[in-house]
Amino acid sequence: MLDDYQQLVDEISAALGAPATLENRDFGLIAFGAHDSGDDPEGADEPALDPVRTRSILRRRSTAAVRAWFEGFGIARAQAPLRIPPDPAAGVFMGRICLPVRHRGVVHGYVWLLDDGHLSDLELGGPAGPPDPRLARAMETAARIGALMAAEARADEELGRLLRDLLTGPPDGRDTARTALRAALRGAAEGPLALVAVTPWAPEDAEGGGPAGLPNPPGVAAVCAVPPAPGPAPADPAAGRSPAAGLAALVRLRAGTALDPARTAAEHLLRSPGAVAPASRAAGGPGSGAGMPGSAASAAGVSAPRRGLDDLPAAWPEALAAARAARADARLGPVAEWSAIGPYRLLAALPAATVPDPAVRALLEPSHAELARTAEAFLDCAGQASRTAQALGIHRQTLYYRLSRVEQLTGLDLDSGEDRLLLHMALKSARL
Repeated sequence: MLDDYQQLVDEISAALGAPATLENRDFGLIAFGAHDSGDDPEGADEPALDPVRTRSILRRRSTAAVRAWFEGFGIARAQAPLRIPPDPAAGVFMGRICLPVRHRGVVHGYVWLLDDGHLSDLELGGPAGPPDPRLARAMETAARIGALMAAEARADEELGRLLRDLLTGPPDGRDTARTALRAALRGAAEGPLALVAVTPWAPEDAEGGGPAGLPNPPGVAAVCAVPPAPGPAPADPAAGRSPAAGLAALVRLRAGTALDPARTAAEHLLRSPGAVAPASRAAGGPGSGAGMPGSAASAAGVSAPRRGLDDLPAAWPEALAAARAARADARLGPVAEWSAIGPYRLLAALPAATVPDPAVRALLEPSHAELARTAEAFLDCAGQASRTAQALGIHRQTLYYRLSRVEQLTGLDLDSGEDRLLLHMALKSARL
């Protein structure tokens, strides 16, 4: 539908004689219209683009700060055009007129008109009188855009439902979902493909009414929110919302083993409103934060590539395991590939333990976090004292003292391969 969107945006630009851009509800750029100055074919009199519009066009998306600034004017609730004044401190050098793009009461996006001054006399309408006829025609075009975006959203929701049924539905319904998804995706269903998982995922309700739409980055064939497993699912304290188990995205790859498109899509999804933003990410040296819970921020995982749809139910646990590992270990995140998460490939597939192994329970107490970090670093470095001391930035005698304390607390012998294995796996499991 991109050509349709571009044509309609060009109509608005031509009707009002002002540069126009179309963005979706998440401020992702869809189309932008050029503005012909008419009298100056060389464009010498064209106004310079302000930084916000330039970044939006070049990066295809506005930042979260820009989104928050514009939403502060009530654009998500607006039923009619809004005039937004310039604010150089926010990077908005020129005023805007925002045309909300709605369909049946739901806001799907925004058309932005860049006002370099010649739109200052444009009547927006209200108690004082009707809007300028040109603006009324522009709003009619915006309504046509809204109908297109609503139809596209319905198609995306159907693809997402089929993907969710294929990944997590009952076995007797997966064949039906696979057949319908293959028909909808046509040639893309034959792959190569990869699954991306983002966890936690806590979508907000749209201010304009109706359910919030899911992001759909370039290259993503289908996307769906995956519900949590049966049982209580506490709200994420960092987000203040109850997250789903995760977001699943089916990504088309350009080559059978090249996961770059999947990583790009994962990075895009982590910038979407449903992802929990990191308050801070600790530096990821060896053993950092061992034994302590992982980051509350969302992370993403990428499955191994698949040739078609048949093996996607097996790819989803891989993507989810990689996302869990990325949250657990800062060295792996915020985007981790299943092939690169090492022992977490095994540990993430095991049932969650209700209590840690008795031998390491005392070591995992907060008061012994430094000892746990030291023990994990020592085991990550294959028991080489010099490498461990260098990684932790401590003297070797300090390392030896801490390791002796670890042995006293756990009753394990760090000269024993089996005891080392138990301790190492227990520390990694505690992260998950």
